[in-house]
Amino acid sequence: MAAAASSSLARRAVSWRRLLLSRAFGAAAGPAKRVLVPVANGTEPIEAAATADVLNRAGARVTVATVASAPAGDEGLLVEAAYGVKLVADGRVADLEDEAFDLIALPGGMPGSANLRDCKVLEKMVKKHAEEGGLYGAICAAPAVALAHWGMLKGLKATCYPSFMEKFPSDVIPANSRVVVDRNAVTSQGPGTSVEFALALVEQLYGKEKMDEVAGPLYVGPQDRAEYATEELNPVKWKCSGTPQVLVPVANGSEEMEALNLIDILRRAGANVIVASVEDKLQIVTRRHKFNLVADMMLDEAAKLEFDLIVMPGGLLGAEKFASTEKLVDLLKKQAESNKPYGAICASPAHVLEPHGLLKGKKATAFPPMAHLLTDQSHCENRVVIDGNLITSRAPGTATEFAVAIVDKLFGREKALSIAKELIFM
Repeated sequence: MAAAASSSLARRAVSWRRLLLSRAFGAAAGPAKRVLVPVANGTEPIEAAATADVLNRAGARVTVATVASAPAGDEGLLVEAAYGVKLVADGRVADLEDEAFDLIALPGGMPGSANLRDCKVLEKMVKKHAEEGGLYGAICAAPAVALAHWGMLKGLKATCYPSFMEKFPSDVIPANSRVVVDRNAVTSQGPGTSVEFALALVEQLYGKEKMDEVAGPLYVGPQDRAEYATEELNPVKWKCSGTPQVLVPVANGSEEMEALNLIDILRRAGANVIVASVEDKLQIVTRRHKFNLVADMMLDEAAKLEFDLIVMPGGLLGAEKFASTEKLVDLLKKQAESNKPYGAICASPAHVLEPHGLLKGKKATAFPPMAHLLTDQSHCENRVVIDGNLITSRAPGTATEFAVAIVDKLFGREKALSIAKELIFM
């Protein structure tokens, strides 16, 4: 089943172009199914976001709940995820013990997976859910550290992050595959397989037709990639004095997968990434699942600093907010005038860079249904386009290679390939 899904991902992206733009940005129709995505301190944010985002696109009602306990009356739901990402959960697992879900899906990360494993309420919920024939899944370290530890993979084929495969007990049948479906259990390997994992969960919940519908506007690339694909024109060396300083602005309506891939992967590579809110508070609400992401600082504070790169996630509402934020537009213009790198993905090239003249004389790509808004559409079919100090990309399904391509320009190809392999992206 996973192999069949792998071979058809590219075809889905092509067929999607025939559908309406409104469907690309609207919630997918379908029966409401309840999904629990438990998170903990140390959870891998790309995996949590992709699972919540993709299932939300399918029409599921997703609850992101922290396993952390809190004193009576404390409403703080802040989760310190991996790579300094701060999330605010919808609720607590402890308060959901008596509720029924159609799917429970565990993101990985360490020590996040161990923190999920040690939550007795979650263990009880997953075991009861499985006994009743419910669908459950885990990715990265979580299949070995949590599900196998609980005895939830006995006699089943399963996969996990490669360095954790040896932690599977003898009653688990290890499979070196990106995604494995065996009966009611779905397992996957890591951040670079998180969209495939989520799409496999959609197929199990809703069927292949719904999976194809959801996959289309993501523009997911082939799973058997040996390299990451970029189109580079007018190549120049991106100069940094020491550790690269990167600004990632965020707004209400920013696309969570695109934002978190940038933050996670660039920090993973060693960049100093500042996440700055263009709203009136640090906490912003992302586009799909309504993830509550907490920025590091307000844009006004960030504007006082110098950056080697400014790069924006997409999401239509977020991009529109960026375009109307004068301080951010001024920063971008100064960046371009100084021949310093800047970039954007998805809706942001068309709705921020193009109308403010930041694509003049440049080749770029954007979210395909918005590509007609670009004056020069000659390179819009490429997944990532680099033109001198400008880098652009297409959609959530190209977010990982977008971030990896940035690592290449900031740190070199050897580092980029190392990160790509670490992510299980290639």
